[in-house]
Amino acid sequence: MTTTLKKMSALVFASAMSLTVASGNALANGEIGDHVNNLHAHIAEYTEEVHWLESKFGGVVNAYEAKDASLNTDALIEYWEEVEFHSAIETQYVPIYASIWQGIYGVKMAIDGKQPIKVVREEQEKLNHALWQALGAVKLASQYQKKGLVDVVKTTEKEPTTGPEIIDDIKNRLDRVVAKYAEQLHEVATTLVHDTYLQRFEGVEGDLIAKDAALVEDLEKDFNVTLPQAISKDKGVNGVRKVVETMQAKLDRARMLLVEAEKSRKDVF
Repeated sequence: MTTTLKKMSALVFASAMSLTVASGNALANGEIGDHVNNLHAHIAEYTEEVHWLESKFGGVVNAYEAKDASLNTDALIEYWEEVEFHSAIETQYVPIYASIWQGIYGVKMAIDGKQPIKVVREEQEKLNHALWQALGAVKLASQYQKKGLVDVVKTTEKEPTTGPEIIDDIKNRLDRVVAKYAEQLHEVATTLVHDTYLQRFEGVEGDLIAKDAALVEDLEKDFNVTLPQAISKDKGVNGVRKVVETMQAKLDRARMLLVEAEKSRKDVF
């Protein structure tokens, strides 16, 4: 296995482990189908859907090149939301899910902005790459799922109870912030940032302050200033993702400190 595949394997496994909970009974774009808990049986279907999407997206680009007056780029979004592969990647690996949305809007905005066909084709190539990368991620997740190494995707929300669990949930929510931003749902993304701070991070601040007050102060600024500003100033998916990745590195340290705090409490009692 190459270094790249090993890295993706680890990331997909971590993502699948952390994303066993979906808020309420549905994701942002519809009900969760049973297929997401039996990925292996649907790989052929997902592969066919990726081929279909590649063809449909290509058709939109071809229509633009042919100067088709009836072209409506909203079709790009409609095609993506039509396939079951949509929820397969959303429930298994949010970062690539966000990259697909980034690719869709890259093509859409290039066409709507009357960019040269060369530019549109370049955006189309990025989108196709994200689709096939996503299929690879789902295939890896299906292997873990088949071996029983990840839980099924649940349709009821279970609140995290321990400090480390809360940090894991925060990191997952931040991945979804990037995804919602990529979907052009900027208000949804901003609300998710604020809710995550109020409902999750504030619950572990006390334990963290005792361990590293500067880290808490830094993350408070990220939640309340840096990340919301990146969204409101429309820094782009890469810009927002960069802020989130920086925050997640800090959250990794916070998790380590909370693990130490829990161990100390257990040792005392």
